[in-house]
Parts: sequence; structure tokens; C-alpha cells
Amino acid sequence: MGDGDVKRLSRLTAITTQLQANSLVTATELAARFSVSVRTIYRDIRALESSGIPIYTEEGKGYRMADGYRLPPIMFTENEANALVMVEQLVLHNKDSSLVKDYSDAIDKIKSSLNSESKAKVNLLSERTQFSQMKMQEKNSDNLSTLQCALTNFFLIDIGYTDEAGLLTQRRIEPFALLSTRNSWILVAWCRLRQDFRNFRLDRIQNLDLLSETFAPHEMTLEDYFCRYG
Repeated sequence: MGDGDVKRLSRLTAITTQLQANSLVTATELAARFSVSVRTIYRDIRALESSGIPIYTEEGKGYRMADGYRLPPIMFTENEANALVMVEQLVLHNKDSSLVKDYSDAIDKIKSSLNSESKAKVNLLSERTQFSQMKMQEKNSDNLSTLQCALTNFFLIDIGYTDEAGLLTQRRIEPFALLSTRNSWILVAWCRLRQDFRNFRLDRIQNLDLLSETFAPHEMTLEDYFCRYG
């Protein structure tokens, strides 16, 4: 197998990973990512389809993998696994305990896919890596995972929120974005009480109820929000 064949096989694998990771991917995006022509991406997609991978083409929009289709786990390279371990150390000292638990569960599954030699190496790196400035930080929230779910599924949530003056109010809000700051996570949401967007510090949320009722997605991007409210 020549270098060209190896590169193409690697690209085909990477394209498959991109299709699994994203709901819709355009040929232009793939071409830019892999530094090839759009025509080459067209040929790659046809090759993947011929190999039995169910790829749907949405005219004028892009490509997506058939719902429910998943390839077996793809092995991580040593450098990729090391990068994930470094991120793990940052997450473990995050101030939201729900994020720590979810990431720890995920990293355990990732480590389980490694061979014994690679697993020993990433465990050693994990033991020998520490961000001392974060070591003593205490967890001050436990709602990040629930808020992520609400944000992506457009669920309304009810919260009891304490403002800077210590006043507790009940709010029904529409989650829009999550921002990380030095001291806390910030939820940007449309507040139905105030009829405007508000920033809510997660460590000031006293109680939270995830509702089954949904809201209409807001027709703006996070960049639009910063331009309008920043």
C-alpha cells in the first residue's frame, strides 16, 4: 500500500468519524478540514457508501449518517489519549460536580478501549499530572449536566435564584448558553419573569426543576447575543 493509499484510508476513517460526531457536514467543510478538493470529498463519500456505510445526502445542505448507525469504537493514538488525560485533570478540578462525574464516566469508557500498554501510559500520565492552582477548589454547583440537557433539548426549567443582594426569586427560564468564568459557570437564559435575557451564576441557583415543557429555539447565535447584549 502506497503513501497515497494510506493517506486516503486515514481520511476515509476521519470522514466517518466526522459524520458520526456531527448531525450534518458539508463537502466544503470536509475539504477544508482535510486540505483536499471538494471533488475528492465527493469520491470519498461514494467510496464509503460503496463499502456499506449508510450516508444520506441532503441536497444543498450536506451529508449525515443514518440515524442509529454506529461504527465500532475507533482506537485512540497515544497522543490523542494523552490529550484527553490532560483535559481530564482540568475537569476533575472543575467547580461543578455533575460535570466531573459525567466526564469521569466518559474517560473510563475511553480508557477501556485502549490496549494494555497504552492504558498503562495514560494512567501514569494521569497520576503524574496536576494543576496545583485548582487542587483546593471546592465544588459550588451540581446542575451543569441538567442544564446541558435542558439547553440542547429546549426544555424549560424552574429555578430558585439568589441575586447579589441575597434576594431569592423563583424564575422560569429558557436556557440559551453556558459560559465558564474563573469563579463560576454562567447560564445565559431568557427569563420569563424579566422578559429579557439574564445571566445566572450556577452557584446562586438554590433549586432547579427540569420541566417536560419545551420552548421555541431562539433565532440567534451566541455571537449575535454578544453583539446585542455584550
